[in-house]
Amino acid sequence: MIVILLLLPFVAYPVLLMKALCFALFACAFNLLIGYVGLLSFGHALFLGSASYAAAHAAKVWGAPTELAILFGVAASSVLGLVVGALAIRRQGIYFAMITLALAQMAYFFYLQAPFTGGEDGIQAVPRGRMFGLLDLSETRTLYFVVLAIFILGFLLIYRTIHSPFGQVLKAVRENEARAISLGYKPDHYKLIVFVISAALSGLAGASKAIVFQLASLTDVYWSTSGEVILMTLLGGMGTIFGPVVGAFIIVILENYLAARLGAWVQVVEGFIFVLCVLTFRRGIVGELSRWLKRPL
Repeated sequence: MIVILLLLPFVAYPVLLMKALCFALFACAFNLLIGYVGLLSFGHALFLGSASYAAAHAAKVWGAPTELAILFGVAASSVLGLVVGALAIRRQGIYFAMITLALAQMAYFFYLQAPFTGGEDGIQAVPRGRMFGLLDLSETRTLYFVVLAIFILGFLLIYRTIHSPFGQVLKAVRENEARAISLGYKPDHYKLIVFVISAALSGLAGASKAIVFQLASLTDVYWSTSGEVILMTLLGGMGTIFGPVVGAFIIVILENYLAARLGAWVQVVEGFIFVLCVLTFRRGIVGELSRWLKRPL
């Protein structure tokens, strides 16, 4: 995967690839929550958009260096994750999903009215600056490799989390929470920790996206963005390592190439893909491919 991503900017449009990388990290963070703990959040765009606003405000208004602006965005999404998680994990199933959606919609209307967000115009002309004072991010290819490094760091953190003793407890909670309790674990503690990790990584994706597009807008906080990340995860393969990456790249590329031809009908195509995915290959692309490769000869 890393080799392919290193070579892609030489054959494809780097800005489109950076958008796909940001959403791939967002989908991986979401997958950590739904695929390995079984918690379906309908409001995960809250963390993507909040970090986007925080990073954009820090870079443009406060004049913070790019790396500090991104870290500020991650910190903001982590704090939000702690607050939202503490409220939401007390419930399960559809109740958990509805609480996250309600809180995300409250945040959306707050950002719509708040003076520092620019309302419907958003925060525009966010300066890219220099990473660590050395890397000129106005150069598109340099920016791509910085975003790629951020994605790989986030991806490796998720990979390590899943394949650690902590990750095994998460899977135990997902499969049989009552049994995990009987073994002496406290599921709510683990759920809250993984919720904050997921929120922080979603914030990392959002802050990076704000720097790439030099814009923080309401679109990143809107409920449809939460729906998109669910589609990306299901299409690629929920509960797989590489599935969300594949799903994010497919959806972003489809949106880019179909938007000019179909306009608003792109959402109809996405809905059709979602239905097709649920009905025919419920494990997603990577999940079905993995199952096919493991079949006995």
